[in-house]
Order: sequence, then C-alpha cells, then structure tokens
Amino acid sequence: MYVCSCFGVTEAQVKKHADAGACTPRQIASACKAGTDCGGCVRRIQALLGRGDCPRREMLDQRQEPVVAAVARPALSDAA
Repeated sequence: MYVCSCFGVTEAQVKKHADAGACTPRQIASACKAGTDCGGCVRRIQALLGRGDCPRREMLDQRQEPVVAAVARPALSDAA
C-alpha cells in the first residue's frame, strides 16, 4: 500500500528505512522523500514509526562507549 502518493513510497519502503535506523518522519524524508511534497503522508509515517518509538535509540542508550567519536584537536603551540 502506498504511503506517499507524491513520490510513490510504499509502507514496505518506510518500514525498510525504519529498520535501517530512521526514527522520525524527517529521517524517512531524507531517505526517500516521503512527506516532503504535500505533507499528507506525514501522519501515516508517524503511525508506521510508532510515533517516536525508536528501538535503535534504545540500543544506543545501552551502549557503554560514546555514540559520537571524539574529534582530535591539534595541540596548541607557543608560537600562536
């Protein structure tokens, strides 16, 4: 069944993107453009996503190491 008529995006495609880590309608839009034209499908996308329930986010919260890698900073020199 089509979720987004404007771009021909199906329920199966939205679920595939959600399984790959898209947790919000905006992330789904980035993946397949659904919800970026008329916006009529955004509520349906929210329903398919469980209205913010993101199993991958729970997995990230359980991780011990930081999610974002530390960025190496150049050493300050006395010449500056």
